[in-house]
Amino acid sequence: MDEPAAFEDKPLLKTKHRGLLLAAVMLVAICQFLDATIANVALPHMQAALGASIDSISWVLTSFIIAGAIFMPATGWLSDRIGSRNLYLGASAGFLIFSMACGAATSLTEMVIFRTLQGISTAFLAPMTQTIMFDISPPSKQAMTISIFSMIVMVAPITGPFIGGLLTEYLNWRWIFYVNLPLGIPALAIMWWLLPSRPIEKRRLDLFGFAWLGLALAALQFMLDRGQHLDWFNSWKIIIYLIVVLSALWIFIIHSRATAHPLFNRQIYKNTNFMIGLAFICVQGLGVAGIASVLPMMLQGLYGYPVMDSGMVSVPRGIGVMITSLIAGSMIRYVDYRIFLMFGYLIIAFSIWCMSGWTLEMGMEPILIAGFIQGLGFGMTISTMNITAFDGLAPELRPDGSSLFALFRNMGSAIGVSIVVTFLARNQQISHADLAASVTSASIQGVDLPAAVDRVPGIGSGVMTFIDAEVNRQALMIAYLDDFFMLTWIMLACIPLALLLRKPSSLRGSQ
Repeated sequence: MDEPAAFEDKPLLKTKHRGLLLAAVMLVAICQFLDATIANVALPHMQAALGASIDSISWVLTSFIIAGAIFMPATGWLSDRIGSRNLYLGASAGFLIFSMACGAATSLTEMVIFRTLQGISTAFLAPMTQTIMFDISPPSKQAMTISIFSMIVMVAPITGPFIGGLLTEYLNWRWIFYVNLPLGIPALAIMWWLLPSRPIEKRRLDLFGFAWLGLALAALQFMLDRGQHLDWFNSWKIIIYLIVVLSALWIFIIHSRATAHPLFNRQIYKNTNFMIGLAFICVQGLGVAGIASVLPMMLQGLYGYPVMDSGMVSVPRGIGVMITSLIAGSMIRYVDYRIFLMFGYLIIAFSIWCMSGWTLEMGMEPILIAGFIQGLGFGMTISTMNITAFDGLAPELRPDGSSLFALFRNMGSAIGVSIVVTFLARNQQISHADLAASVTSASIQGVDLPAAVDRVPGIGSGVMTFIDAEVNRQALMIAYLDDFFMLTWIMLACIPLALLLRKPSSLRGSQ
């Protein structure tokens, strides 16, 4: 039977030296995704150099995240309005310029301003990277190309804290920003030479919808960032943030249904696979960011690993991601992708469940094994999600779809960090109270604790301090294990969702 015309193996946009262009685009993507986490470990050094307080230095991270969240939904409109080539080159150049400015900042005010501008530039890079990779690849090569992109999405943020620690320790904290230049400048030159453009369309911006969605995303990020510090809904500030989020989202949804020119093309919402993919990517971001946020604290705080060693522990996870991302890209056209998704989430759940059985006395081997298995699962699922969600999406919808996909991934990451940190703090308090209640005068055989405190105050108080420190340590360990157990169930809950997906026709036709 003849192949349908829809499956003609030609890219949407032609370019000379496709491989070289893909390499340049991937270099920019690596820099962009590294920047999401690379600055975390350098905050204490920035605080000292910029004369900032503990609370104010957090704006280095918050400003970057909020700026990216607010401007990301405008990616599709800007791509149509000024052309995909101009948008990507401009965003890449802006990212490099403001990276250099961040590295040269001499005050907290300058740093926050430059990080905000860097975040705005980054907002357009992730969605457009995915769009460009689809556009310049023929259908037969799209699965493998997007698998490599998915691998970058996973591996770069995982290795960010390790690379940041390495640069901060052996060079200077400013190099966490300067490191983008030797990678990004050659990539920008190659893209200037080879990058084609989608046609320019005079598309109107839904300014009303954009403003309300931006307000909702900014309020959500503020709520997630400050929730634990302000004791969540015991604080009127958090309640107000939640009201703003819900109200702004409601207005955006109602407006998008009624307006003739919505911010996102309404055809996207009719694609079942894409909409389910949004749910998957949100949960994926929750799991990845949740684990990435607590694991370094656990390794350094409880196990006493130095920054370099705690970073090296993430290497097996990255190797696992690379292996299964490439396997998924080459096998998805021959194996039902739903099997990949279900089996991948089962592997992730198993690896996190193994982490819930860790002990304070164990060595590094269980950490390395669990990380490698987890990487296998994450690589299998994220590649498959990207391929199936976008394969059935019309080419003209890709910029809007990519911005939504990136937005939901970032939202899932922010929610994941907030959830695991909140549960960690609260479960530690509960476990501490339970353990402390079990510490009595009969807990240590042969030692009368009350008598020791009364008769030898110095020694007795030291013993009690030691006991309290050990109770804190054990309570914190229990809280970490509770977090892992919770994430296990979240990943298991995703498995049945894969059955709702439908196989895109282009995947069937190109086998």
